[in-house]
Parts: sequence; structure tokens; C-alpha cells
Amino acid sequence: MARLRRAAEMTMARSRGNEFESAFQKLEGIVAKLENEEISLDESLKLFEEGVTLSRFCHAKLEEIEKKIETIVADSKGNPKTSPFDEEGGDAGGDDEDADDDEDEADGKIPF
Repeated sequence: MARLRRAAEMTMARSRGNEFESAFQKLEGIVAKLENEEISLDESLKLFEEGVTLSRFCHAKLEEIEKKIETIVADSKGNPKTSPFDEEGGDAGGDDEDADDDEDEADGKIPF
């Protein structure tokens, strides 16, 4: 039973990923049309509104995924641990344990 549930979850995750890819491709197509084709003002407005909707959908999906991402970092003893993804630096920095990492590097040890 757990195997079936896991398979269903994986299928749903792929489907959500496909939704993002599909929406992103449609958005790229809209941008190309707006940039390269001579279309009426009404058609441009319609495409723009659709593009905004797709852009918001893609942005929401990316935020949802970003919340799930964890970064693997090493603690002061070199043991791996997970920390939430840090948007600013792309890793989970900000720990006070970084001072210990400098000592490890001076000893020639890899900090992870």
C-alpha cells in the first residue's frame, strides 16, 4: 500500500513539474509573439494578460519548490547536516560555526 502511495506521489510531482514546463513554454511563446509579430492592440493586450497569468503561476511554483530545497552543509566537526535554502547567498550560511571551519582549513582538512 505504501508503495502505491509513493508511486502516486511521484506521478503527481512529475505532473506538477510538467505544468510548470508547459506554462513556461507558453510564456516564452507569448513573449516571442509580442516582440516579433505585428499584432493588433487588442491581441497584444490579450496576450499580455495571459502572459501575466502564466508568469504568476510560474513564480508561485518556483517559490513552492524553493521552500522545499535544503542545503547540505558541514557542522564544526565535519558532519553533514541540512539547513533551509538561503535565498541571498544560495546556501545555508549564517551559522556561528564558520569560525571553526577556518581552523579545519588551516589544518589542511576539508571542512565537510
